[in-house]
Amino acid sequence: MTPLIWLAGAVVLGVAAVAIAWPAWRDYRARESRDLNAERYLAWRGRAPRSSAGSMSEGLTLAERRKFYVAAALGVLALVCLAVFFTVS
Repeated sequence: MTPLIWLAGAVVLGVAAVAIAWPAWRDYRARESRDLNAERYLAWRGRAPRSSAGSMSEGLTLAERRKFYVAAALGVLALVCLAVFFTVS
C-alpha cells in the first residue's frame, strides 16, 4: 500500500507542476506574439525604432518567473516521490 501512496504523490505533484507552469508559459508566449506583431506593424509603417537591432522582448515577468520556480520545485518533488516509489516497490 505504501508504494502506491508514493506513486499517487508523484502523479499529483506532477499534475500540479504542469497546472502552475502551463498558464504562465501560455501568457508569456501570447505576450511575445503580441510584441512581435506590434514590432512588425511599426516596421511596416516605417516607425520602427532604429536603435534596437533586436526584438522588443522583455522576457518573463516576475510573477511568471515565480510560477516557473514553484512548478520546478514541484516537479523535483514529483521525481523524488517517483524514485522513492521505485525504491520501496
